[in-house]
Amino acid sequence: MKKLIAFFALTLFSIKSFAEYGFNLTPGVTSISRDIYDLHMVIFWVCVVIAVVVFGVMFYSIYAHRKTKNPVAANFHENTKVELIWTLVPVLILIVMAIPATKLLIALEDTQSAELNIKITGHQWKWQYDYPKEGISFISNLAKSSKDSVSADKEKTSNTLYNTKTTAKGVENYLLEVDNPLVIPVDTSIRFLITSNDVIHSWWVPAFGVKQDANPGFINDAWAKIDEVGRYRGQCTELCGVDHAFMPVVVDVVSKEEYAKWVQSKKAEKSAVEASANQVWTKDDLMQRGKTKYEANCAACHKKDGSGLAGIFPAMIGSKIANGSAEEHIQIVLHGKTTMPAFKVLNDVDIAAIITYERNAFGNNGSVVQPSEVKAAR
Repeated sequence: MKKLIAFFALTLFSIKSFAEYGFNLTPGVTSISRDIYDLHMVIFWVCVVIAVVVFGVMFYSIYAHRKTKNPVAANFHENTKVELIWTLVPVLILIVMAIPATKLLIALEDTQSAELNIKITGHQWKWQYDYPKEGISFISNLAKSSKDSVSADKEKTSNTLYNTKTTAKGVENYLLEVDNPLVIPVDTSIRFLITSNDVIHSWWVPAFGVKQDANPGFINDAWAKIDEVGRYRGQCTELCGVDHAFMPVVVDVVSKEEYAKWVQSKKAEKSAVEASANQVWTKDDLMQRGKTKYEANCAACHKKDGSGLAGIFPAMIGSKIANGSAEEHIQIVLHGKTTMPAFKVLNDVDIAAIITYERNAFGNNGSVVQPSEVKAAR
């Protein structure tokens, strides 16, 4: 019996240690995430008590009714009281557990009090964020610092697209940083409208208590009201293709004043891009911008050097599309083709820059495409 008590004491100590060393859930920074944590701990301790009782009875029975002490087993059949107890007690436990769980599930789905709507669209392999009321839309890609490290690793492996077993090599937040984070105000109820443009993705930020699948053709919703200013990270948690591991989620929660300034800066940026779409760009300017945008949006499939991936993603080097009709090239980039997704979510300047870069880099001898041509082709 002393050994049994010592065993359970060690178990409880281990549970506490696991929590201290980060093996447990975290309370998060929203009311919902804290409710999830509290419910988790209640259910956890219920399970611990059940385990102690069940294993205690089992070990006691093994010890007290061993063959050397009771060589002749008792012979009995059925016991109505015992059967009622082992039926009703579990039912009551399940009811007690189901009541708070049901309340929490209802709260998770209640988005009626949202003060701000944000549409989140999953793409292979990036996130698109739209603010309908503010008229803001942008793409969030894996940060260049992580991409460069991944590309260096990739060169060491000829048979795979990426070698994810290689260490981060000093890159901070390796594979968890983006070029354009989602920005939301603190102390504001946010409704996330989550969908996909191609395959099933899943948008997950653990600190918010939000994890929702992004299904093509459907819109799922979730909500969060963040209490603390800061930067929070998550990932796509649905296996969505070869670059599934390279579409992180980064959310910057800022003060309401800072958010208002950010909205104004994004609107000004949008107006500037729209105005520049009517201008004539030089080839050098388009190539410089195109290289950056190509590496952010196209290099995952066609590779940074334009060599592509045999049998899956065609090479840009000597491409019939890149060296052929500019009109056909624009249509493919805008609307996609077979396994290639549509890139019409990008603005006219970026698309023109990417196409110009593809048509003139990698030894190609194509033409220059102006933003006005992309605008006319939409």
